[in-house]
Amino acid sequence: MTREHEDLLGTLAEVRKRLLIPAREVSDADAARRTTVSDLTLGGLIRHLATGERLWLQILRTADGSLPEGMLDTDQYTMSETLPHWLSAYEEAAASTDEYVAALPSLDVEVQLPTTPWSPPEPQFWSARRIVLHLIHETAQHAGHADIIRESLDGANSTAQLA
Repeated sequence: MTREHEDLLGTLAEVRKRLLIPAREVSDADAARRTTVSDLTLGGLIRHLATGERLWLQILRTADGSLPEGMLDTDQYTMSETLPHWLSAYEEAAASTDEYVAALPSLDVEVQLPTTPWSPPEPQFWSARRIVLHLIHETAQHAGHADIIRESLDGANSTAQLA
């Protein structure tokens, strides 16, 4: 594994950790509760990111532009099951992503992206590097959402809980 692999996977691990802080000591009921005008919930965010990592890993592995089942499913933003279920699913997806990316000889490998309703008409290709950067971006963005949701739930401040 190269230094670049280590740096990117380390950054991804850090943003994952920050995402999970707001979910500490939260009941299933609170994890499913909307606290803003948005439909986002803590449990829904974690479900979405667990699903997203699994789907992006499938895209990276197949590299053929096939659309993974469930990628366009908007239900992935709602909480189903229990919070521990989705925390476990997220941990498993993260471990699988890390293992696969760490084993890549180069992050320059090109992957054809699936065609989605918002895709340009011509095939799109991303490097493994760009996919990892996308996961970092997506996770960091939703970590901010999780902070707002948790603070709205009970006033808990995630920044104070970094340890």
